[in-house]
Amino acid sequence: MKKWLEEAIQNGSALSYSHYVEFFDEKERGHPVISYTTGSIRDDFNFGPLVMIKTSTLKEYIECKPTNYRFSGWYDFRLFISRIGNITLSDNYLYAYNEPDLRSSGAKQFDYVNPMNRDRQLEMEHAATNHLKEIGALVLPPFREVNFRESNFETEASVIIPVLNREKTIADAIKSVLAQNTSFSFNLIIINNFSTDRTSNIIESFDDKRIIHFVPEKKGLGIGGCWNEGINHPECGRFAIQLDSDDLYKDSSTLQKIVDKFYEEKSAMVIGSYQMVNFNLEEIPPGIIDHREWSNNNGPNNALRINGLGAPRAFYTPIIRQIGFPNVSYGEDYAVGIAISRTWNIGRIYEPVYLCRRWDNNTDSNLSIERINAYNEYKDSLRSAEISKRKKSLAIGK
Repeated sequence: MKKWLEEAIQNGSALSYSHYVEFFDEKERGHPVISYTTGSIRDDFNFGPLVMIKTSTLKEYIECKPTNYRFSGWYDFRLFISRIGNITLSDNYLYAYNEPDLRSSGAKQFDYVNPMNRDRQLEMEHAATNHLKEIGALVLPPFREVNFRESNFETEASVIIPVLNREKTIADAIKSVLAQNTSFSFNLIIINNFSTDRTSNIIESFDDKRIIHFVPEKKGLGIGGCWNEGINHPECGRFAIQLDSDDLYKDSSTLQKIVDKFYEEKSAMVIGSYQMVNFNLEEIPPGIIDHREWSNNNGPNNALRINGLGAPRAFYTPIIRQIGFPNVSYGEDYAVGIAISRTWNIGRIYEPVYLCRRWDNNTDSNLSIERINAYNEYKDSLRSAEISKRKKSLAIGK
C-alpha cells in the first residue's frame, strides 16, 4: 500500500487504480485492467473494486453540490475527476478479490438494456450528458435531415450479409430475406469472406436473381471491410440493411418497416429492436432489446455512454459510403453509428424486427479478460476520437 501511495503522489493522481488478482470459480487468476482515456466515458469502465482517491478531490466534488443520485454517484464522481485531475493506472497487481459474478461475458453484456435497470440507466444518462456539456462535446438538435432523391438507385434496398464459415445458419438467414414482403425492389448482397466449409455451396443452392454472391479480391478483411465491399458494390441499393449470417428477420415485414422509417424521419441511419433467441429460435433472457434509452434529443450523446446501438442497423448508402467502415470485426458498426449521430438524424424502431441468435459460435459468447480488454480499448479509442471531433465542431460553430 505504501508503494502504491508513493506512486500516486509522484504521478499527481486524483484517482489511482491497479491490476488485481481475482478468485474466480475456485481458481486464482490475474485480472489486468486498461488505461483510462477521454473515451472511457462508458459507465461500465472497470477500475477494479479498490481505488485510491485524493482527499482534496473528493472535498472539491462535494463543494460543487453534486446531484443526489441513487445509482450514479460513483459514475458522476469519476467523470468529475476526469475533468479536473489525473486518473492513473498502477502497472502492478496490488490486491486480491473474490469475484461474485460468475456469468460469461455474453450474459453480462446485456445488463445495460435490461428493463429492470431502466431507472439506473436514466440516471447514468443524466450524468453522462452533464459531463459532455462540461467538456464542450454535447451535440444538440436539430440534426440534419436527408433528401433521399439526391441520388438515383435502380434498387431501393440491399440486405448485406458478411459471412465466414456459417454453414449451420446461412440458409436460415437467406430465407428470411427472400421471404420479405415489400412495396419496393430489394436484393441480397452476400460478402463471402473465403469460407472453407459448405457455406459457398449452400449460397449457390438458392436459385434467385435477387441474390448476389460476392467474394472479395483480397483476403484478410474484417467484418467492416466486408461491409465496405457491400456498400460500394455497383448493385447496392439506396438503403443498405444489416443481417448477420447467424441471425434472421423476425417476419416478412422487417424491410418494409425499416425503409418506411427512413422516409418518415428523413434519417441517415435506422436502428431496429431485436429479440434474443437460442439456436432453435426460442426466446432467452433478457428477451427484447429495444434500446429505449435512445431519445431523439439526446440519443447521439447517450450513445457515447453505452457499448452498442442495437440491431438491425440500416444506412442511407451515399452517407455510409462517405463515412466507410473500419476494417475490423468488432465495433465497426458502433464506429459508424456514433459518427453519423454527430450530424444526421437516426431513426429508431422500438418493436422487435430481428432475431438475434445466441449460440456457442457467437464471437462474443465467452470472451477472455484479455479479449474483453482489447475490445474495450478499441471502443474507448473510438469514443475519444469522436469526442475530439465533436468538441472541434462545436467550437467552430460558436
